[in-house]
Amino acid sequence: MFPRFIFLFFSLLSFLRSVHMSGCDESCTNKPVFTPSSLVVRFGDSTSANCSVCEDACVRNKYDVETPVGRRTKIGSTVLWTVKALTEWSPSSMCYYSNDTGHQCCTYLPVTVYQPPHKVSISVNHTGPMMEGHRYTLQCTVEDVAPVKNLFVTFYRGQTALGLPQSINRPDEESVTQNFPLDINPGREDDGAEFWCEAKLELGPEGPKLPPVETSQKITATVHYQPHLEGSSYTDPIKVQEGELLQLNCSAVANPPAVYTWTYGSKIIEVSDNVFTINSTTVSDGGKYTCSVVNKMGNVTREFDVEVQRVEVTTTPSTTTTSTPTSTPRSTPTTTPSIPTTTTPSTATTMRPTSAPSCSGGCPMLRRFFMCFMLLFTTLV
Repeated sequence: MFPRFIFLFFSLLSFLRSVHMSGCDESCTNKPVFTPSSLVVRFGDSTSANCSVCEDACVRNKYDVETPVGRRTKIGSTVLWTVKALTEWSPSSMCYYSNDTGHQCCTYLPVTVYQPPHKVSISVNHTGPMMEGHRYTLQCTVEDVAPVKNLFVTFYRGQTALGLPQSINRPDEESVTQNFPLDINPGREDDGAEFWCEAKLELGPEGPKLPPVETSQKITATVHYQPHLEGSSYTDPIKVQEGELLQLNCSAVANPPAVYTWTYGSKIIEVSDNVFTINSTTVSDGGKYTCSVVNKMGNVTREFDVEVQRVEVTTTPSTTTTSTPTSTPRSTPTTTPSIPTTTTPSTATTMRPTSAPSCSGGCPMLRRFFMCFMLLFTTLV
């Protein structure tokens, strides 16, 4: 019975207030003035405002401040409205007065009661790793916030905002819980990235200097994607000299990790690493090598055309300098007897000895023959 009575009482007050406001003129010339002209109050905090009703001439007429909460104090033509703890979501007040003819003139005081978010959380409509190229929805849930029409939510990847802040045009004045969605198409660059959201109440210049802000926890994305080769591809043949080191790099990024397979022509090489190495190449190592990188998301290949150039071995002849004597014959020691020279008064003839054959070890008979021949020749001349 008692709760029903309370309900009827407040219903009657609301009805009378609506009747009062509907018959009130807000465009009159000498209307009441609230100071400040609007209020932004956190739910549960205290607040106050003054209403200068009119000039002293209207003091004898009826004037007051209509409000569902707080205390009203009249000081001359001013009404002071105070609230110790504002716990109403719609406490907007009206200051009015009636002139001699009963015409009412009034001013409305806008009061915004706000409540910072009690909790902000982020989730995704999927469990387990996300797949590259698939669409997923992030959801930012803001709990117990008011007024929701002043709420702006921003999604982040790391420190980068994903799109513009989101808001909702909802007339609720009391605290509510609101969800905000965002669709994403993750790629390999999102693997390991952190996603989170931020909720901010924008309350205007009458609100707190620092707008109330709450952030969610961070969720780390795991994205599976097919292998992507690193570095540039080789369009020209790779040329090495015979005997040199050959290394072919087929590095790729992939999640889950990829498996590497190397082939030379149609022959599979027993190498499962991303780098294929030949320490000392031969001419027979030239040809086409193919690297295949595979995981469950897909595969990719890279080809290498290798030319091994033969090293030509050349022999350079050594140069020897030989000293060649001029046309001076090697002299052979010869034993020649002294030949006497005969001089006549008219003619002097000098005989030049001829070379006698060498007689190593002595030739007595030959020497004697030669000496006799020379004596005979001299005598005849």
